[in-house]
Amino acid sequence: MKMPKFKVIYDKPTCIGAASCVAVAPKFWELVGDKAELVGATFNEATKKFELIVETPEDIQLNQDAEAVCPVAAIKVEKISD
Repeated sequence: MKMPKFKVIYDKPTCIGAASCVAVAPKFWELVGDKAELVGATFNEATKKFELIVETPEDIQLNQDAEAVCPVAAIKVEKISD
């Protein structure tokens, strides 16, 4: 059975550096200066946001947790395939 794929979308200018994402998902998030970084993400020129594909249930959950605790909603986790 194929696992669903999710895309983590990070709007860095919105980030206020609260580091809540780092606390719940340090595998994916780290604080660099006064902003969080999504480890391994690529910058999408069209949307001006950072994106990362995640596929395992654990990785999806970690990023959904990061999305839930972000005080400024700079993180979105969207399903892109089944």
